[in-house]
Amino acid sequence: MEQAALIRRGVALALLIFAASPSVAQQPHRVYRIGVLNEAWAANHPAVEGLKEGLRELGFSEGRDVSYEIRFTKGEPGATAAAAQELVKAGVDLLFTSNEPATLAAKKATQRIPIVFTLVGDPVATGMVASLARPGGNLTGISSRATELAPKRLEVLKTMAPGLQRVWFVYHRLEVTDSAALSDLRDAASVLKLGLMVRAVSDAAELAQVLKEEIKPGDALLSPAVDTLDIPASILEAARYPSVFPTALWVEHGALVSYGPDFRAQGIQAARLIAKILRGSRPQDLPVEGADRIDLAVNLNTARQLGLAVPPKILFRANVVQR
Repeated sequence: MEQAALIRRGVALALLIFAASPSVAQQPHRVYRIGVLNEAWAANHPAVEGLKEGLRELGFSEGRDVSYEIRFTKGEPGATAAAAQELVKAGVDLLFTSNEPATLAAKKATQRIPIVFTLVGDPVATGMVASLARPGGNLTGISSRATELAPKRLEVLKTMAPGLQRVWFVYHRLEVTDSAALSDLRDAASVLKLGLMVRAVSDAAELAQVLKEEIKPGDALLSPAVDTLDIPASILEAARYPSVFPTALWVEHGALVSYGPDFRAQGIQAARLIAKILRGSRPQDLPVEGADRIDLAVNLNTARQLGLAVPPKILFRANVVQR
């Protein structure tokens, strides 16, 4: 009996020591820190709001499971590099970026921290990833398909304004995605019998000069996919001209028409990739995805102000109609 009691006491002591061992003791709950970097004018960029929504749906609650450190640079081309370095020094667990400048700045700042991007038109052409199927490095994300969709935007604009003869494409000189779209845009313009006027600008003064002095009555504008220098907003202010944009966000603010992926939806889509990384996947093993929601949006009030009749086939296909 004494021997059995000794054995029981020994087993109990061993279990107590085993449970108290640091290697098996319950670890404190980890809150993942996500660094957010973009060129937006406010912290609540639609892609960021989509990211938060998507992670909540996947079980990552803000404050309990994840926290966000947000840096937005208000369209300043030179500010993203410093902001990216600041987030890296802060020791975030993952970087979430929107648009090419922010993503390239993040890639330059770290080769270790996983980066998930959105609103990038052509991640291969910009040198962000080796290929869509096998990104390599520490990046993956969502391609907005800007290059392949640019000719379709031109077609939509011509459909809205059948008498159109000349379209201006104004973009920031250093944006690779918008430059990569030029060849396909010229081909589409030729088929549509449109004159394509291309202007690559370097600063706000040059942009203002083009919009004020070079565009003539009867012309139209094709907004760039990337909003460096806040070019889309400047085009929107020139509302006396028909214009086509890459996302419905601009139509909601008064633009005539848009064709392209929804910013918030890209954030939700990226959340799936981020969840996989936080659960142990490597970004280089997750293929880059194309934006899975493409919207056609039209503003009927703006069309009336411009004296344009919206064709039935546009109304029939439109996902978003502003009245």
